Amino acid sequence: MVRTSRLLAAVLLAPLLAGCFSSAGGEAGSGAADGSRLRVALAFPPAERLSPYGADATILSRLGVAEGLTALDTNGAAVPALAESWQRESARTWRFTLREAVFQDGTDVSPSAVATAFAHAAEARPAPAALSGVRLAVTADGSRGVRVTTGEPDPVLPLRLSSPSLAVFSDAAYGEDGRVDPVGTATGPFELTGVDGSASATLDRFDDYWGGRAQVAGIDVRFVADGTARTNALRTGQVDIAEAVPVSQAAGLDADARRATATTRTTSLLLNSASGPFADPRVRAAARRAVDTAALADGVYEGYADPGAGIYGPAVTWAAGRRTEPTGRARPRDAEGTTVTLATYDNRPELPEVAQVLEQQLEKAGFTVKLHVREYARLEADALDGKFDAFVLARNTLVDTGDPVAVLASDHTCDGGYNIARLCDEDVDRAVARAERTADTAERQDAAMAAEAEILGTDAVVPLVHQRVVTGVGDSVRGVLLDPYERTLVGTGTRR
Repeated sequence: MVRTSRLLAAVLLAPLLAGCFSSAGGEAGSGAADGSRLRVALAFPPAERLSPYGADATILSRLGVAEGLTALDTNGAAVPALAESWQRESARTWRFTLREAVFQDGTDVSPSAVATAFAHAAEARPAPAALSGVRLAVTADGSRGVRVTTGEPDPVLPLRLSSPSLAVFSDAAYGEDGRVDPVGTATGPFELTGVDGSASATLDRFDDYWGGRAQVAGIDVRFVADGTARTNALRTGQVDIAEAVPVSQAAGLDADARRATATTRTTSLLLNSASGPFADPRVRAAARRAVDTAALADGVYEGYADPGAGIYGPAVTWAAGRRTEPTGRARPRDAEGTTVTLATYDNRPELPEVAQVLEQQLEKAGFTVKLHVREYARLEADALDGKFDAFVLARNTLVDTGDPVAVLASDHTCDGGYNIARLCDEDVDRAVARAERTADTAERQDAAMAAEAEILGTDAVVPLVHQRVVTGVGDSVRGVLLDPYERTLVGTGTRR
């Protein structure tokens, strides 16, 4: 009956979407590799007017609009982007050599422009996740160099600078009010030429891109929060690429059209440890004990996920062998009818169902649950302000920097800029700081896992599942860029 209802919903949505995905410029159906346009359905509408300093940064990177000094390869190592090389000059100083490139407004990617871009990022509030707890200064050094000086030794600085939130824009992008306008001011193979609020965006090929000319003329983007609608648009040929296909819809697509990618994304239950009932660690322990993660992986995700093991999942290949048991957990207390608010968002289609299953599991343990489900853009501010007792979040643990320690600092420390659990624990902060100071790669990984154990020991974070994301790709589309960090989607070689 559930499957029939979902199929009926997909059919009913078809006429509503037909107008949303019409081709731009009359070229979308031509099939010519150089002249056609890609039609893409994304799950998340801009939450912050496409500011690079928050969640919208990955929209700009996935669409090939914006770049930083470095990027991540498939193994999670820093590789050249706007910087063609770099070297560490001292414990706190690095020098990056810029490649010859131009911004989409025709100005040069100069050392002074890069320094200006980083100065604005450093002043942004809230701070970009990649700069959480980090102080750095960027100065021009000659005609092609920039020198980056950090407040404390930062052995993973090239990884940090790969963050989508540290993309570089031309001087024209930065307004006096602190906002960043990415329209026509970035450096990627596609230039953002128009944005219609949270509904759509238009991108044209940037012919002067340093990495070569893209093989399509542009991209027409629609932001569609409903997962069934995105999948149906792909199925009926209205889009070429559909992000985040619901697992409930995946079986209805041809095998070649669904691309399942193991990601570093973990879905977790975050418990507000600063106020409300979950300020009591014994109540948090009771909630953690009530959760059955296997039921979520098998029932909700239908095999496209693994039961939650920690903050880092199987796609972080080194984590499992270094994981230690959480320390310092409180003894669970009887829930005794404790009323809690549980919130999540529907842009990732499985999350409302996860929340419903959690609601049942928590109520079976004695909690009374009030469930709130909205689009992420209408939920983020309340979540960060601690308006909910519990929050279900799907978080890519390496998306911000590629450094496993960075997500711990931004999400789970007292000064973290994305600390939805509002966790402030001295032992956690001490463990994270120790990991941040560790330079050797293997030792840094060990320190990250020790910090993970401290965080999980507070029961403010309950890992639920480690997700494999399904992307819908049309039969004629080639060159889609799918990576475990979910930073890329289209590039110069993507075509139809």
